[in-house]
Order: sequence, then C-alpha cells, then structure tokens
Amino acid sequence: MKVIPVIDVLNGVAVHGIRGERERYQPLKSVLCQSTDLLAIASAFESLGFSSLYLADLDAILGKSGNFNVYRQIMAETGLDLMVDAGIADFAKAEEVLATGVSRIVVGSETLESLDFLGQAVKAFGEDRVVVSVDLKEGKVLSASRAIASMDAVSFAQELGKLGVSQVILLDLTRVGTEQGINCELLRSVLEKTGVEVLVGGGIRSLKELEELRKLGVSGALVATILHNGKLKVDELKSVNLL
Repeated sequence: MKVIPVIDVLNGVAVHGIRGERERYQPLKSVLCQSTDLLAIASAFESLGFSSLYLADLDAILGKSGNFNVYRQIMAETGLDLMVDAGIADFAKAEEVLATGVSRIVVGSETLESLDFLGQAVKAFGEDRVVVSVDLKEGKVLSASRAIASMDAVSFAQELGKLGVSQVILLDLTRVGTEQGINCELLRSVLEKTGVEVLVGGGIRSLKELEELRKLGVSGALVATILHNGKLKVDELKSVNLL
C-alpha cells in the first residue's frame, strides 16, 4: 500500500478541505511547507520521500478554468506520479488534461454524466491512466447522473470493473478533513465484491488506521489533514514501510 498526499486547489491556491463544504475552505496551513504555492508544496512532498501526488482541482470541478499550468509545472519540475481530478466528464476534457503530461486522470462520479464515456476512455488511454473516484456523501454515491446516483457504492464499483476500470478511489467527502476515520464496513464490501484495486480517502486519522487499511488489502491511501497538521510524521511512515 502506498500513502499518497493530497492537494486541494481552489482559486489557484492550496486549501484545507473539510467535509466537501467548499465555500468554507481556507488557504492551507501546513507544518510541511510555509507556502500555499502548489509547486512548492508538491516539491516539499517529493523531498520528504513521497513518489505520488493526488491533486483535486476544485476550480475545474466547479466549472471554472482548470490550473493546467500547475500540472505542467509539477510534471516538469518534480518526479512525482501525478493524478488529477479536474472535473472530467467527457472525452475531450480527458484528452485535454492528459495532454498536460499528468500521469493519470481521475474521473470523479460527482461530475460524471454517463458510464459510456468511461468505457471509451479506458480503451483509448489505457486502464493504467484512468482512475475513477466513487465520491460519497453520507454514504451515497454522488453523481451528475441520476442512474449512477441511484446505485450503491458496491454496485457502482462492480459496473466500473465491467467497463475495464482497474483502479477506483473510495472517497467519502463528508469525512474529508475531519479525522473521523474510514468507513471500513463499506470498504470491506467493495474489496470483497469487486475485482478492482481500491484506494481510499476522507478522514484518515492515524498511522494505526493506515496499517489496518494495508491489512485489508487497500492499494493506496489519500492523506492530507494529518500530514499538514503534523499528527502523522513522515518518519513514522518510513518505519512501517508505508513510504
């Protein structure tokens, strides 16, 4: 299992995400980096030993211009494996984001309007470059599509597997930034009933929980709050081979 740090971007700067309540997000304050500059934070993560980075471009997700130049900078000036959620809902947007050089695109269910596009994307770009985020709000799948929103998380993940998606993120937006922990009951169901690799995010609270997630068979854990507030130390991650 790999621990993957997260940067949430709003109005061009890094912010601290809490419960998906984006109107309340404030500029990030981190013990790891004194700046809210995105490249500076990404570089700080790389210098600490992280190899991957998840960037949630909330500007793009909310329908504004995406921070494409930032993606290019991070790819040009770091060696990080960069996955980006930029509100991708169609083939043209997927191509546009991949053209910036990012390692992988994240297609979030929140902005997804049709499952048809996903099958096309996996065939065109390869399963290793398309990750789907199962965005949850109070346990329910969040989606622009009524058909998708009517599914439970397990059924949705099963459909994704049929389309050739090999990696999904189980992301509970209502737990983001809260340190409430992962919904392990739901996680176990997805792991047991689908054949996809699962990453998790939203509310991870401790090193102990990360170790438990690894035992369950999780492929990756998206972490932000406990890294930025110093509750999770990089040395601790290294000591248990999570970095």
